[in-house]
Amino acid sequence: MEVLGIDIGSYGIKGAVVDTERGELISKKRTTDKIEDTRPHKLISNLHKLVKTFNWDGPIGCAFPAATSKGLVLSTTRLDQGWLDADANHLFSEITQCPVSVINDTDATGLAEMTFGVGTGQHGTVIVLSVGTGIGSSVFVDGILLPNTELGQMEIKGISIEERASNRARKEEGIRKKTWAKRLQLVLAHLERLFHPDLFILGGQLSKKADKTFPFIKVQTKFKAASLLNDASIVGAAYYAATVHKGEQAFTNDLTA
Repeated sequence: MEVLGIDIGSYGIKGAVVDTERGELISKKRTTDKIEDTRPHKLISNLHKLVKTFNWDGPIGCAFPAATSKGLVLSTTRLDQGWLDADANHLFSEITQCPVSVINDTDATGLAEMTFGVGTGQHGTVIVLSVGTGIGSSVFVDGILLPNTELGQMEIKGISIEERASNRARKEEGIRKKTWAKRLQLVLAHLERLFHPDLFILGGQLSKKADKTFPFIKVQTKFKAASLLNDASIVGAAYYAATVHKGEQAFTNDLTA
């Protein structure tokens, strides 16, 4: 099935048409300018402009930078407060005249990695961390997603995980890759003690620098770099929309392998 996948981020809104059977982009990826204003009418307008460039009239999956439930926005940590309790599914569907299914952005990333990437066929508990401007998370148990986890907001010694170890913190503090890796190790060790996972999947900008950081991370749990990189949220959002369109359950993974 072909679905337009959209990802809303601080850098801008990006999108591409996705083959949801193979988890591959089948069109050129297009991106708006950086998003400076996240008020609902501004974000809706920018999304509409991007969708129009595809001349699209089918299902759309949207990776959204907030916790959501059936399209309703549950938190506004990274957005204008005007989004709280808004029905993003309805607002985006109305402006695009297409059926839009909204999902938390790191949940979308996790779905992509668990269905088409390094998490395929993985049993047990998997924690996906998207390490970029902030740190997003998704958690799977035997392929089933626990939606809307916000592990990046957890605190270790009074400092949130994303304040301590995000790529933004690395840049702002000017720390070296080895020091960054040790901060990430502290985060992973903390999550180990709480969740006892079987696998960490580390994505976002961190996955691009895996060769420079991973050798310095020492934890008991196996960890892998996300394989879909910047396409993961687009692919996951499109996959989620395809399952909604078909009336299927998106939050499960084939673990028979």
